[in-house]
Formats: sequence, structure tokens, C-alpha cells
Amino acid sequence: MKLRYTWLLALGTLASCQYLPLQRSTTSTLEPANNKFGDVTLQQIYTLQDTRNTTGLLPYLSDPNTSYRRHAALAFASVQDTAALATLQDMLEDSVASVREASAYALGQIGHKRSEAEIINRISEEQDPEVQAQLLEALGKTGTAQAADFLANYQATSPEAQAGQAWGLYRLGLRQQQNQAVVQKAVGLLAPSTIYEARLAAAHFLARTPKLDLTQYRQQLLNAATSDKAPEVRMATAQALAKVRALDKATFLSTIAQSDPDYRVRLSAVRSMSGLDFGDIKTAILAALQDQNINTAVATSEFLVANNASVPAQTLLGVLPNLLDARVRSNVIWVILKNSQVQNRVYLNPRYKQQFHNARTAYDKAQLLKALSGDFNNYEFIAEQVFVAEQPVIATTGMEALILMRQQPDFPKRLESAFAEIFKHAVGSGDVALVGMAAAAIRDPKLNLRNQYGNYAFLSQAQQKLELPRDMETNIELQKTIDYLSGKQESETPQNPFTHPIDWELVKTIRPNQQVLLRTEKGSIILQLFVEDAPGSVANFVELTKQDFFNNLYFHRVVPNFVAQGGDKRGDGWGSSDYSIRSEFTPMHYYEGYVGMASAGKDTESNQWFITHSPTPHLDGRYTIFAKVIDGMDVVHRLEVGDKIVDVEVLNLQPVVTSSAE
Repeated sequence: MKLRYTWLLALGTLASCQYLPLQRSTTSTLEPANNKFGDVTLQQIYTLQDTRNTTGLLPYLSDPNTSYRRHAALAFASVQDTAALATLQDMLEDSVASVREASAYALGQIGHKRSEAEIINRISEEQDPEVQAQLLEALGKTGTAQAADFLANYQATSPEAQAGQAWGLYRLGLRQQQNQAVVQKAVGLLAPSTIYEARLAAAHFLARTPKLDLTQYRQQLLNAATSDKAPEVRMATAQALAKVRALDKATFLSTIAQSDPDYRVRLSAVRSMSGLDFGDIKTAILAALQDQNINTAVATSEFLVANNASVPAQTLLGVLPNLLDARVRSNVIWVILKNSQVQNRVYLNPRYKQQFHNARTAYDKAQLLKALSGDFNNYEFIAEQVFVAEQPVIATTGMEALILMRQQPDFPKRLESAFAEIFKHAVGSGDVALVGMAAAAIRDPKLNLRNQYGNYAFLSQAQQKLELPRDMETNIELQKTIDYLSGKQESETPQNPFTHPIDWELVKTIRPNQQVLLRTEKGSIILQLFVEDAPGSVANFVELTKQDFFNNLYFHRVVPNFVAQGGDKRGDGWGSSDYSIRSEFTPMHYYEGYVGMASAGKDTESNQWFITHSPTPHLDGRYTIFAKVIDGMDVVHRLEVGDKIVDVEVLNLQPVVTSSAE
């Protein structure tokens, strides 16, 4: 608050040793509950957040009650309305540290450059380390070149501030606002004496900031990638080594890929080998393909697909019998077909088609369709399977395979019209996945498909058949493609209607440390729900669990060293409920084992969720965190696409007991 508010606050404190209550605070009541939402005013604040009601929320920013001011500030981290900027900036002078911290987070989430100067001023005056940290990170989300200079030269006076500075650098890098001094500062933060949080943020800055040339920092990066005591730091630094130009790059990356005890570091080293000659990395790649950890093997097979130019088919044919996982085999077969002579393809194609027909599961069939897309001559077979498939995952993966075919630099010009017709057929199929994927392919400028469609009314017709909010992801893809083909500037992203308010009665039955047992084919995982941080998301998850919604579904998406994702009835990632819930953003980072809501953009969540394999800070403040794994992380790291969720159980959910006196 500004001086005027502080003066009024002092008068109120002298008068009653507490804030003078506003009228709305005097009407607040407490109800029986297992968590903080027995406070009806907090329910009101979160409901206003849920309905994106800026007008209703703004008065709470000046409420005499510290908790209400803090929660109202946090609400704007999700609402993200610039109408609150001025008040939130004033609140950086609030007398209570937790309110200042919440206000700083909200300003970072809104991300407007108008906040830059005020944030810099407050960093210089702020004494609380936690608030300093939040201000520094917020500066990275809002700042320009001035912020880059400030963060690069800032001298942290506490471990918390140092971590905040590092996260601020990381946020600058995501927005491509860094300069050379920022890069140097990040490299310096990799030093072993730096606290873990700051090393982690600095490593992710170096790994994820695009267009960096880190050649001059080769030795510092190598030291961190091979010697840091935290595998999460080694992992991100190994990823950053991709940006180093060195004659011995194949050697040091191969060493890391074959020696680090943590699979996440090994696969990061493999991914950093992009652009190297296969002969120089062959030993490490073949070893990684047969790694005991399935994620390393999958990531290596995906690397081969993306870097197939110099890979001998015969070498992969020799190792193929040792590869039992369907995803690994699929990717390797794809490269074999891609790099085989015509006569060998004639022999191999019928074998792999027969394997497709004999495959036991839909996920295995889907992977074999992808494998067959290594040969352009298989496109008719794949297209046929796409449009007759009874299981969505087969159709979806088949369409992915066709799009991958079309994206190849050596795609035959003679097939352009045939593929344009396939994509048009997919848009008219009515299947939300095929429609959305084909629409995205049609607008891919690299494919140059605009001239293939004299009339694109078929896109509008498909859009009219969608059911919202269930099909919002497909709706977004179609609208983008319609804009692209018509030559219009991209329309504003369609917004989901508000259809699913928070069930407060259910929320009040959930304890702050509520646990959930997730039984899978690979073992059990125990989650702890964050009901006090994300009540709407937690209530939705608990309600679906009580309905046995997740029982016998599958983990349909597993990205090595990223996430394992489930909760989709279709089993292919395109299944949503007939309603959506709101995004709920809080000052938490995605670390290993955190559980988030999948979405197609802000406020489009419904029933899909994911568990992280490792820190994924690029998801922070963009995807709701509603739980974390407290037991069974080893199971999470073993999950594969097609692993079944046997059932999900909320453990000892406590009813709210109202006393007879009430």
C-alpha cells in the first residue's frame, strides 16, 4: 500500500490492535470444513476468481483482513486482468510480507511491462528475502532490456533472493529478453557453491533459452553436467551442451550418455547429439536404445527418427530383435524403412503390415502404423486404417504418421494432391482428433497447402458441428486454419464459457493433506492433493474419482523426462468432458512428481492430468498444479504408453460434521 493506506492502518491498529473491519468482513461467517474454506469470505474470493470477476475482486485488494488481501492478489494471478495492475503495484508496499509476495506473483503472472519500473524500485527497498525472490522472478516475466541489466548485476543478499534472481533470468530467457551479461550470470550460478534452486534455474535458462551459442562456456557446462550433485541440474546442463560447438562433442556427450547413473541425464545427453555424424555416436546410441530404463530407450529411438540421415538401416536391423518395447521398435522400424533400398522395403513392408494385423493391443497397432510411415508407398494402407479404426488411438497415431510423412523434406511431389484430399477427408470425418490434427497440418506454412483448396468451406462446416466446451481444442485449431487460409490476422483465441462452478460442499470435505491412491499395472502411486491452492481442480478430480471415471483408462502419453499423462476416455489425448474448469495458478514450481491439469490453453481443463518426471519450469503459471506424488515415484518413472490405470481411490475422505448446536 502507499503511504496514505499505511497511515490509516496505523490509526486502526492504535484503536483496536487490529484492522477496522469493512462491512463485507463483518458479514463473513465460518462454516464446518476440513480446510480453510470454512471461511465463507475465502469462498467468495475464490468464486470471483473462478468467474473471472475483476469488479468483484478489486475491493478485496484493500480489505482490512490480511488473508483476504493476500488471496485476492493471488486470484489475479489466474484472472490476469490488467485492470488490477495499479492496485497490485501499490500493494508492493503493504505492511504484511505475505501480501507483498502475493502481489509480486500476480504482477508477474499478468506480465505487463508497465510493472517493470515499480518492481525494480521495490526490489531495491524490500527487506524480506521471500518477497525479494518473488519480485525478482516477476521482473523476469515482465521486464525488458532494463530488467535484463538489473538482474545480471543484482547482488543477492540471501539464498532466497539468489534463487529468485536465477528464476528471473530463466523467465527472461523464455521471453528472449536476455543479453550476454545475463548469460554470463547464469553460467556463474552453476558453481557448486551456489544453492540448488539457483543452479537449477540457471541450468534451465541455458538449456531452454533459444539461439544461445554457449561454446565459450564449454568447460563450465561440462563440469556441471558431469559433477553437479543434483541429477536435475546435470540433466538440464547436458541439454545445454547441445549449444556448444566442439570437435570432441561426440566424445563427451557419449561419455555422459553411457555413464551417468540417472536416466534423465543420459537421455538429455542423447538429445544433445543432434547434428552429429552417426558414426561418431554409434556406440552410445546403440547402448541407449537398449538402456534398462525405458524412457532412455524411447527418447533415443525418437532421436533417430529426427536425425535419420546418416543412420545405416542394416545396423538397426541387427539390433531390432533386442528391442521389445512397441514405441522403441516402431521408431527404429521407421528409420529402417526410411533408409532401406527399394528392394528391401518390398520385402520388409508386408512383414510389418502383418505385425500390425497381429498386434495384441490398440497401442501396439498404433505404433506399427507409425513405423510403416517410413516408406511413402505405405500411405494408402495407413490412410485406410485411419478411417476404419474402431479405437481412437489407432486413428490418431495413423494421422500423426501421415503428417510426419508429409513433413519429410524428400516428400514426393506426385503425392501432394492425394495428401491434401486425405486431410480434407479427416476434417470432414467428425472425429475431433482427426479434424484438429488435419486442420493444423493444412495451415503448416512449410507444407504449402493453401493452393490445394480452392474452397475451404469444409473447415467452417466442421467447426459448426463441434460441441463446446468439450471440443474447444479442435475449435481453436479450425479457427486458426480458417484465418490462415483466408489471409486474415489470427483471430483472438475462442474463450470457453463458464459452465462448471466450484462444488464448495465437496471442497469442504477434503483435508489439506488429502491423499489419493492411484493403482496402475506397474504399481501404486500416492498423491497428496492441494485443495487449499487449487480447490476447483481438486474438487473436479475428486468428483471424477468418486464416479470411477479414471478406472481402467490408460496412460496415453508419456514423454521421456517430461510427463506421464492420463485421464482420457478416448485414450489418445483428445478426450474431454462436456464441461471445462478454470485454471488456478499459484506460486509453485513444477518439480519432480508434481501433478498438473492438461489443457489446450487457459481455462480449458477438464479431465486429463499429468505427472512430471523432473522439474519442468516452463509449465509454471501456465498449467494448474493440484497435487504431488508423495510415494511411488519409481513407478511413475517406469510408466509407458498403454499402461492401465486400474483404479483411483480418495483415501479416508472426511465428511463435514455439523454440530447439533448449529
